[in-house]
Amino acid sequence: MTTNEEASVRPRRYGLLTGVALTAVVVDFLTKEWALSALTRGEFVDVIGSFLQFTLVFNTGAAFSLGTGYTWVFTVISTVVVLGIAYIGWRVRSLWWGVTLGLMMGGAAGNLVDRFFRPPGPFEGAVVDFISVPNWPVFNVADSCVVVGAFLVVVLTFKGINLDGTLASEEGEDGGSDAAAHPEQVEHRNDDETGDGAEDDAERGEPGDGPGEGRAQ
Repeated sequence: MTTNEEASVRPRRYGLLTGVALTAVVVDFLTKEWALSALTRGEFVDVIGSFLQFTLVFNTGAAFSLGTGYTWVFTVISTVVVLGIAYIGWRVRSLWWGVTLGLMMGGAAGNLVDRFFRPPGPFEGAVVDFISVPNWPVFNVADSCVVVGAFLVVVLTFKGINLDGTLASEEGEDGGSDAAAHPEQVEHRNDDETGDGAEDDAERGEPGDGPGEGRAQ
């Protein structure tokens, strides 16, 4: 079975992708609502000493509070990311790629909900962040999903796993396996090439009126 045939029999993972994405959005939304009701802005609540704390922050920039002041730009980018993943998701037949793209889609969509529906208004809404660790910007569950998803993209790409679940290394082996499986076709092609070469030689070597007339023009 060739790589393309193997990929065609694998089930699509669009349901898995969207399921992971929706789960990420729901968990992100619920944790943000909890933070809004349980935390006061500027307050730090120890979870694991000073290593992990909860504190309420409203972020108008990108993930991890980067690019504050360009909220509408990040809203557009996040929208494009979500739509792009939704589009290429139809090609996904790999379980791991389904989980990976689902995390990235859910993370982008989770913060996109804040951009559209939280104050001060659509496209400029502030994202709710509340997780704090030392020497790192305050973040939320959606940010974590994006980071984990990006890490998995690097791992899957390094391991050569394609979106359809096949391995990149197998694609180069298909040509050799096809030749081994159908040697008569390869032999037939070689015979055709040999016959064409002989005909060309015969045309170039047709006898003329004299010994040297075939070369001299």
